Amino acid sequence: MADSLKPWDAALVRRWLERRYAASRLDQAAADRAGYEARDDFDKAAAEEWACRTLKNADCVDDQAAFAARLKELIAQDEYPATGVNDDVRFERHVRSYLRKLAKMTKANEGFEKTHRHQ
Repeated sequence: MADSLKPWDAALVRRWLERRYAASRLDQAAADRAGYEARDDFDKAAAEEWACRTLKNADCVDDQAAFAARLKELIAQDEYPATGVNDDVRFERHVRSYLRKLAKMTKANEGFEKTHRHQ
């Protein structure tokens, strides 16, 4: 993790998590309005919300190695408690894939500067 050229910016990571959390809430509302056909989109947005909510206020964000270790712990977790999702198995699969995406971003220390709603 220390091989990246730019230093770890915890404030940038927290801001990215906050913005992705807000965007996932909007995506869930849009998928909910779209109805039955958008169930997968709802579960995907709910997974992103779960991951961002879990990590955005965590102390481990201050250190790149600690953040990566926490992501590894979360990926290895058996269940992700959530209510209101359409399909628990699909939701858990989306959570793991989102956490893997975050782990890659953390390892490379890049991508956190992209704060637009749609990525």
